[in-house]
Amino acid sequence: MRIIHTADWQIGKSFARFTPEVRSALTDARFDAIDVIGGLARDRGVGNVVVAGDVFDTTGPSDREIVQAVTRMSRADCTWWLMPGNHDYARSGGLWDRVRAKLAPNIRIVDRPEPVEVSEGAWLLPAPLEFRHTREDPTDAMTAMATPPGAVRIGLAHGSVVDFAQRGEAKNLLPPNRAELSGLDYLALGDWHGFQMIGNRTCYSGTPETDRFDRDVGTIALVEVKAGALPAVERIETGRYHWLQRRWSISDASEFAAARARLEAEVDPVRTLLRLELSGAIGIAERAALIAEAEGDLSDALRWCEIDDRELLGRPTDDDLAAMSVEGTLGAAARLLRADCDAGGPDAAVAAKALERLYVETIRAGEPS
Repeated sequence: MRIIHTADWQIGKSFARFTPEVRSALTDARFDAIDVIGGLARDRGVGNVVVAGDVFDTTGPSDREIVQAVTRMSRADCTWWLMPGNHDYARSGGLWDRVRAKLAPNIRIVDRPEPVEVSEGAWLLPAPLEFRHTREDPTDAMTAMATPPGAVRIGLAHGSVVDFAQRGEAKNLLPPNRAELSGLDYLALGDWHGFQMIGNRTCYSGTPETDRFDRDVGTIALVEVKAGALPAVERIETGRYHWLQRRWSISDASEFAAARARLEAEVDPVRTLLRLELSGAIGIAERAALIAEAEGDLSDALRWCEIDDRELLGRPTDDDLAAMSVEGTLGAAARLLRADCDAGGPDAAVAAKALERLYVETIRAGEPS
């Protein structure tokens, strides 16, 4: 059989760091991702979509967020199997009872560790989380979950495999060989927000819409599973937005222009969020112009751009120093700091910052130029 494996939708994520316009766009993209998955299920002839936890970002999403998610799923020609994760863990009288009150016939909630037949001869073995964190292995019960002889056994879990824990979000640790221990043909995992195969039978699908910088574009997994055979897993990109992190070392304005040109050639600006770190040492006047460009034209071209220029040092040129025209103690200090900058070494970075500060304050104070 073929399934779509997805996880970590985190409907209701706040994106508080962004402007209202960007927050709205990112929120809409998460709902639209459900339509994308439903369309892929239709186009690829897949009847079942399994969601390995964190459908919602919290246990208290708004009614609108629940209704929007349910509505998007209800109009797809497939069955959705939703399992609680560490963000939306199962509690009596909590979130999942609210979701049940609004369910469509093609949406199933698997919030109990019991096998369920998803299609003829294929069984889903879920390990829903009842708490945000647990010290026990939530997949341990899969071994005892009985299925008919020759049935396809698909595990569904949310957590971090033991040798992968530092990269996952949850503290719910899973053995990396759970598929082999419990006789699973495939183990569909959620928690890690990037696509990752763990051995031959275990996979993190990633999130369909990325939500942090320096992560892969959003993905799902299309999986063909046969009893006793290795699964065929296809990684499919679904994300609308790309969250990029770049570090540019700059020694003059032309290097910045070249780096910007390369970036704009490789991305769709309206679908790109960028965290840009600038480093290097350039003239003070040139630095001011470069930062103005980064915070102006470049930021305006992208969906979002944040600039970290703390390591881009302003090293005064001869023209900058001439503009200062300071004499006496300040002039001597400027010359000493310039010498430290030119010499390099452990004090060069501090000297460059001090010299830049001296330049700025001198110009601000209206010293003759």
